[in-house]
Order: sequence, then structure tokens, then C-alpha cells
Amino acid sequence: SSGINAEWPLRPGFVEVNEDSDFSYQNLPYGIFSTLSNETPRMGVAIGDYVLDLSAVKHLFSPELAEKCIQGQTTLNALMGAGRPAWTEFRNTLKKILSKDDASLQNNSGLRAQALIPTKEVTMHLPARIGDYTDFYSSKNHATNVGTMFRGKDNALQPNWLHLPVGYH
Repeated sequence: SSGINAEWPLRPGFVEVNEDSDFSYQNLPYGIFSTLSNETPRMGVAIGDYVLDLSAVKHLFSPELAEKCIQGQTTLNALMGAGRPAWTEFRNTLKKILSKDDASLQNNSGLRAQALIPTKEVTMHLPARIGDYTDFYSSKNHATNVGTMFRGKDNALQPNWLHLPVGYH
């Protein structure tokens, strides 16, 4: 089982979200942010015109997830590396915290004031530490453009590109 509840996106939570918002309950993007009052980069989730500060609500997650994926994390790398079961549990916990059916954040005005930060008050940061990458020339147009820069227009596309994928590191 994927742990995904298909009905949940149809049930809004308690945070007011404009109909035209990019950050609705159907799209809860993770990110790394800081504020003027707390310059430490930390994990957050966009919801409507707010960022939910996960460091403020980490106690609402399982101790394992809070310790491994939230506490002291300045990137999303730990969460990304935690695997599907952790991702599912993480997402389901977020859905529960933001649900109209859960009082833990909704009915705690002090915690809400600490955890729901207006987006205009946050600075976003690079969300991941990228250690390495490999790129492939996946389109003929891309390969031709890059080839033109290195070898000129007449010899832009190498013959092998048509027969096997070309990648570089």
C-alpha cells in the first residue's frame, strides 16, 4: 500500500488557502528557509500564504522522523535519502497536522503563531546539497547546440549521438 489517501486532497485543512494559490493542500512543497528573527536555515512546507516551520512542529512527527529528517537539518538531503516508507509517513503526518480533524496545531494559538510564518517574512535557500551529477544530451537540439559551441556548426552533432546515449560527468 502506498499510504496515499486519495480523498484527502479534496478535504481542505484549517489553514485558509486562496483558490488560485500554487500552494494548496494538493501541493505541499518542501523547502529550506530562514527568517530575520531566526537566520538558521530549516525545513518548511508551503501552504497558502504561509510556510509551516517543521522545526516548530517536529514533536508532532514520530521521534525517528523528527530526529533523522527535521532536527538540525539545513537541507532536504536526509529526508530525500530516507526512502519511501519515511516519505509516506512524513506526508501523512503533514496531512494530519494540517487537517481540520486534528487539534494539535489548529487549536494551539501559540504553536500556530510560531509555526505558520507568512511567506513574505521568509528567505528561501538552496534545498539540497548536490554532491555530483551526470547530464545526458537527451535531445538532438541540445546536443547540436552544445556541439556547435565546442566544434563549430559543420561538425556539431557527432555521428555516435544517433546510436547511443551521450552523457558527461
